[in-house]
Amino acid sequence: MRVLIIGGAGMIGRKLAQRLAAEGRVGGRTIESMTLYDIVPAPPPAGAAFPVRVEIGDLPAPGEAARLLMAGPDIVFHLAAIVSGQAEQDFDLGYRINLDGTRAVLEAARTAGHRPRVIFASSLAAYGAPLPDPIGDDYLVAPLTSYGTQKAIGELLVSDYTRKGFVDGYALRLPTICVRPGKPNAAASGFFSAIIREPLAGQEAVLPVSEDVMHWHASPRAAVGFLLHAAALDGERVGPRRAFTLPGVAVTVGEQIAALRTIAGDKVAARIRRAPDPFVQRIIAGWPRRFDTKRARDLGFEAEKSFEEIIRVHIEDELGGGVPS
Repeated sequence: MRVLIIGGAGMIGRKLAQRLAAEGRVGGRTIESMTLYDIVPAPPPAGAAFPVRVEIGDLPAPGEAARLLMAGPDIVFHLAAIVSGQAEQDFDLGYRINLDGTRAVLEAARTAGHRPRVIFASSLAAYGAPLPDPIGDDYLVAPLTSYGTQKAIGELLVSDYTRKGFVDGYALRLPTICVRPGKPNAAASGFFSAIIREPLAGQEAVLPVSEDVMHWHASPRAAVGFLLHAAALDGERVGPRRAFTLPGVAVTVGEQIAALRTIAGDKVAARIRRAPDPFVQRIIAGWPRRFDTKRARDLGFEAEKSFEEIIRVHIEDELGGGVPS
């Protein structure tokens, strides 16, 4: 089994690579080699019992995706993307990376001719208001942002290239991944992590929206689990509809803060400063709140059951298991 992770330098890409290095298998098959690709060098995971190659490049550039796919990877995790806020502010860059890059990967797989399994990281931004509550598996995809539009088009491409037999593709609408470790990025959803991560690190966090905003979350650990589970799916069981929304936890911002207070105390929760931001508020106004993910759950996908559990995952995986004061 040859593995290619596109977006290998990103947070989820790094965690996925480390998990694969530790387990040595994916989809029930032994890993022979792994390539980590991104615009900047990805750190090779420790302890891999197989060769790991790190490559850098510009995915939408002519011939770049073809070069990657000519090596014949059996499974491609396509995680590379320009995040929501940046894609909204830089229209050309968002479409170049999120759409042109995805199309290049699928077209390169078609040309290579070996029908790899392609797992495409989509987003809840593929949905747009007005929305039912909860959103069922059959509700239409009608994005209200450029980022959501790019992801929705990617989902359709994955399904069509699968229908034609060029790839064995899956488009996973990931919940907002929280709590994301590391520094803030340009995602409009970044504050969901920041209001937990920064207070736990002894720093102030800025909350740009009201506490009644509800959203759908899963941990980075769950995200890696989603990707690995998709790698082992039976395509016949999944059928022709290759895009689906994954399980998560629906909580309001106020409930996030309450969970933080329960775990870490009032002093930590008091490090959140309210500062309304109309740009962020406008983007998230059309985002979904919660889902009925029966189809994904029936296929075996699992996530956390509470936001307190999500915080504890962050403490275990990033803070050594101790709750800061």
